[in-house]
Amino acid sequence: MATLIQENGIKELSNGISTHSVASHMVPDHEYCEAGAASVPQGCSAAAPADLAPPIAAEEEEDTPEIDIMINNVVCSFSVKCHLNLRQIALNGVNVEFRRENGMVTMKLRRPYTTASIWSSGRVTCTGATSEDQAKIAARRYARALQKLGFQVRFQNFRVVNVLGTCRMPFGIRIIAFSNKYKEADYEPELHPGVTYKLYNPKATLKIFSTGGVTITARSVSDVQSAVERIFPLVYEFRKPRTAADEELLRQKRAARAGAPPPRAAPAAPAAPPAPDLMQLVTLSDDDADADADAWE
Repeated sequence: MATLIQENGIKELSNGISTHSVASHMVPDHEYCEAGAASVPQGCSAAAPADLAPPIAAEEEEDTPEIDIMINNVVCSFSVKCHLNLRQIALNGVNVEFRRENGMVTMKLRRPYTTASIWSSGRVTCTGATSEDQAKIAARRYARALQKLGFQVRFQNFRVVNVLGTCRMPFGIRIIAFSNKYKEADYEPELHPGVTYKLYNPKATLKIFSTGGVTITARSVSDVQSAVERIFPLVYEFRKPRTAADEELLRQKRAARAGAPPPRAAPAAPAAPPAPDLMQLVTLSDDDADADADAWE
């Protein structure tokens, strides 16, 4: 995006053409130049008129895509360092469910909306949070709920285990050509519609779809962001050409970014009046039919 750099700050230009103009009060007075002098002394250059100034070439506006990463799930685990009686938790707890076949109890919270899996060994796994801070708040609330049930709880060994994030590239991706070039990409269309791409630094697994959607699984939120930054230049090479709908959406985004209202669609032309029929059908009543018969007689 073209920018206009002035002494009073940076201003973004939406049309891609940058012009530099300085107000008269911002021009410093030269010690050898006097205002209103007829001749220009040596060492001072006269300013060229605006109409004689060389035209400035228009620079094509660069596309700076903005990719929004949405964190859908943060999985964390911690330990309470004591043995838990699952039957007691199921009978006295609130919003709990005892799953005997799995040997655990599930407990839910509304704020933040999460679900915890509790084992008798004291290990607890929490899912459903949308940030690392929210996951830690939920974990401490679960520990407090277990403490109120009469257990000697000590909140320890908290860590974020897994983070699931999604984003959408501003273009479609030719996933077949992408999977043929990179050996880290695994594409099995009969099993999954997307390409599975594994990164090792940071350690993350990405699911790339032809529509431009990407699903990232990593160990932390920062690793999710780093994975998106690593995969973007790789998939940019295999982007699909833009359609007319994509161009229209891009123009609306640029107009919204510049603060101008989006261009309105041209009003539809008024419908033309129907052409006169050459033959008209008229339905007559019985009285009218009799009167016409008398007229013919």
